[in-house]
Amino acid sequence: MAPRLFACFRKESSSTSSNEVHGTVVVDASAEEQRRGGAVLVELFSSQGCKTSPEAELLVSRLGRGDFALEAPVIVLAFHVDYWDYMGWKDPYGSSQWTVRQKAYVEALKLDTMFTPQVVVQGRAQCVANDEEPLLSAIMNAQRFPCPAFQATFQRPTSDTLQVSLSGPLRSKIDNNGVNIMVALYESGLVTDCPRGENKGRVLSNDYVVRKLEKLCTVKDISAKKVVSGTVNFSLWEAFNSTKCGLVVFVQDNSHQIFGSQSFQLPDTI
Repeated sequence: MAPRLFACFRKESSSTSSNEVHGTVVVDASAEEQRRGGAVLVELFSSQGCKTSPEAELLVSRLGRGDFALEAPVIVLAFHVDYWDYMGWKDPYGSSQWTVRQKAYVEALKLDTMFTPQVVVQGRAQCVANDEEPLLSAIMNAQRFPCPAFQATFQRPTSDTLQVSLSGPLRSKIDNNGVNIMVALYESGLVTDCPRGENKGRVLSNDYVVRKLEKLCTVKDISAKKVVSGTVNFSLWEAFNSTKCGLVVFVQDNSHQIFGSQSFQLPDTI
């Protein structure tokens, strides 16, 4: 039988510091993050319209909280796709942009099927996201890179806009092929009553949900110590609450492989 384009899989056996400067808030990566070395970026592709995604969301939330005490620090981002919206429930966080991102991984990793829930680790390995053992194994075996040493400055030019300026070295040498520096704004602590679809009657909890993704810049042929700088602007949603949000900066090449990532908690005062 020809593989389906989409599939929804069931489980198989088997701190930051800040200081205010002239009305802005400046944040550095924690000393602990720098001491422990480069983090492993775990991307979850999920949907509130997929019956087995809530289990994966819980597992990835635990992963982001550090419940598994892994040797490598882990950074989590959850991308909610939109291709299950026709099943009776439209995911309020689903986006065709995230579906396109997942499709790029399907092509890069030479997969036959696009499915949820799926995790991609460092842009190089993937597995079903609600299967704990393969997920933890992929993280422990992932290639790690130095954590970028960006300093982030946060400003609110308007009530519905967040401006983030970043400056610092990538701490990895970049060759002539170049990389993109991407900045993701995520939200945690989301709770949704689901009255329809495969999760009808359930209360769904979601963390690390990517709300916005912007490219800071593209760089090539630079040393590990060269300072990279740039600014991104995020349009904010109506219920934006900085205490529930965080920022992730990651380095990704044209083959969608990750070469370093860094996380920031948004300051309460922004």
